[in-house]
Parts: sequence; structure tokens; C-alpha cells
Amino acid sequence: MNAPTTPTAVLFPGQGSQQPGMREPTEAALPALVELADELCGDDAFARADEGTRFQQPALYCAALAAWESLRAEVEPVALAGHSLGEITALAAAGSLSHEDGLRLVAARGRLMQEAADVSDGGMMAVRGSRAEVEPRVRESGVALANDNSPRQVVLAGASADLDALEDMRGKRLPVAGAFHSPLMRPAVEGFRAELARAEFREPTVPVISCVSARPFEDPRQELAAALTSPVRWVDVLGTLHERGVRRFVETGPGSVLTGLVRKTLGDVEAQTHG
Repeated sequence: MNAPTTPTAVLFPGQGSQQPGMREPTEAALPALVELADELCGDDAFARADEGTRFQQPALYCAALAAWESLRAEVEPVALAGHSLGEITALAAAGSLSHEDGLRLVAARGRLMQEAADVSDGGMMAVRGSRAEVEPRVRESGVALANDNSPRQVVLAGASADLDALEDMRGKRLPVAGAFHSPLMRPAVEGFRAELARAEFREPTVPVISCVSARPFEDPRQELAAALTSPVRWVDVLGTLHERGVRRFVETGPGSVLTGLVRKTLGDVEAQTHG
């Protein structure tokens, strides 16, 4: 009799996880998708991934899907989840979107978010502390809680002047172009809704957990649009997966950010990065 396998969730990274040399292994696994990324971005998205979100998002989406292609023969996940951008990658991995429709959404998302960032003087700041500890200050300020990453780290987003006013919190400003997952991203929502309306969604092969609701996606078009201005509830996402019996988490890569967040949030699970 075969030993029972540990219930596993596969995690897909968001922005900030890019690494040098992503293009070659991605192109070897998914050449047509890399060609489409170049076409949609008007240039080599991988070579320019550090220049802004309009290039970074398509490059990371393709790289994470390529990593999934090499991982899928080794693991049978009971659920998938992705951090921010990674939500779309997870939906594509679960068959809810074709790889191509997912990439078109990601390319539009990156471009629209970049345009919204360009018309606002915004940024993001990582702060040590729990959501409960930080929220009272957030309510008093003009910033938004953008990412609830772990019991010891949240990320705030807002106008640069409002973030400067919170210097006493000794946060670390992040090298991003805008105030993502905050009201300053509202200019991107209408255009993204139009792109979502053109995409074909199907039932996923396994549940995919939404960062907006921290529950399985029910209406991807609505939830993905809301995600632009809503916080990434990553602690709650991990809690939901844990409640559903998951005791092993595998991050596709590139990077290992989510693996670290799992280890900081859940004490009785395995967490690893593929490769």
C-alpha cells in the first residue's frame, strides 16, 4: 500500500521575485509564451524586468509558469495560491485561464499599473509588526495597508508624503514604481476590467485561493479587478490553506520569498522552493 502523501499547496510569486537569467530556462520550457511576451511588451520583457512593472509582471508570470511545468510531474497539489500577480499565474496553472490569456491579462495589468503609478507620486513601505499593531496608525494616516505578509511584516502603500510622515515606524521603502494595492491604483481598474471581460475563464482543476477574499475564487473577473486596490491578505490565504488540511507548501520560484513567509506564519508545516 502506498503511503499517504502530505496535502500540498503550490505557491506562485509576485513582483520583486525576479532574478537574472530567467529568460533561458523559461524559453526552453515555453518558447511560444516568451515570444508572445516580447510581442505584448514591444521588447524583451526579461532583459527589462528591473525597469518597471510593465516588463516585470509578464517576465515573472512566464518564469513561474515554466517552473510549474517542471514541477507538476512531482506534486499533486490540493490547492494553489499566488501573491498579487501570482494569482493570475495560479489560475493559469489550474487551467482556469489559458497560458496565453493569462499573459495578456498580466501584460495589460502591468502596463495599466505603470500608467497609474506614473500619474501619482506614490510608493510602498515594509514595516515590522502585525496587521493588528499597524492598523491604528494606518487609520490615522493617508496610507493603505497593501500587503499583510506575515505576523511580523506588513506593507503600506500611499503618497510619498504620507509615507514620509510615518518615518517613526522605521519602515523600509521598497524599490517599486507606485502605491500598488491602494486607492492610487484606481485609474487602472476600468481598463483592466475591459481586459478581464475578453478573457475566457473556466473551472479550475483544483481550488485557487483569492488574495482579496482569502477563499477559493468564485468570480475571477470581479476579484482580480478588486485586487488592484485591495490588500493582499497573505496571512489569511495561508490560514485558509492550513484549515483545508495543507501541511506542505511548495513555491515555484523564481525566488523564495513566499517560502520564507510560510515559515514565519505557520509553525507545523513543510515549506520549500522548487529547484
